[in-house]
Amino acid sequence: MRLSYFLFPTDLGWMGLLTSPAGLRALSLPQNSPQMALQKLGRRLGGTIADPSLFGDLPQRLRDYLSGKPMTFPERLDLADATPFQRQVWKAVRRIPYGETRSYGWCAQEIGRPGAARAVGGALSQNPLPIIIPCHRVIASSGEIGGYSGGADMKRLLLEIEGILLETSYGDFEKNKIAPRANGAERTGGGQDKDLPR
Repeated sequence: MRLSYFLFPTDLGWMGLLTSPAGLRALSLPQNSPQMALQKLGRRLGGTIADPSLFGDLPQRLRDYLSGKPMTFPERLDLADATPFQRQVWKAVRRIPYGETRSYGWCAQEIGRPGAARAVGGALSQNPLPIIIPCHRVIASSGEIGGYSGGADMKRLLLEIEGILLETSYGDFEKNKIAPRANGAERTGGGQDKDLPR
């Protein structure tokens, strides 16, 4: 299977994308150098070639997203390496609208596995496509910010970019809680189930 990648700069650092003929396979969050962004794509790099033509306007949409513009990412995904449970969780998370959060428990309910909130967290920690699969929008029901493969600082920053109010200023992680939101951050609705991986 032919894999292709593209590295590109953003206001926050270098990002990387990896794709196969079946769809996107990986994304690296902003890094200090293109070499670091490439390394973050990890073990998926064997036999890849650099080919920016395969990614269309996705790099620019990611730049716009990081600059604070609401964006959607309906790209086709290649999740062949994921377990069925991971795919279920990631599909549910893709329905969380921009600027809103849901709890790990909500995700568990959405996939018909109430009580599996911890397992949901485990699946999200393996998400190869952060932002595209917006696992930063999943927090604890208590308001704790929760874990993130890109680190707490990056999760908090992505939430701030989307206008999600924080109880503490950026950089203060003693409480790591999300402030209550007037628009119902924990409501159980979702967006359209459109162009999602099956």
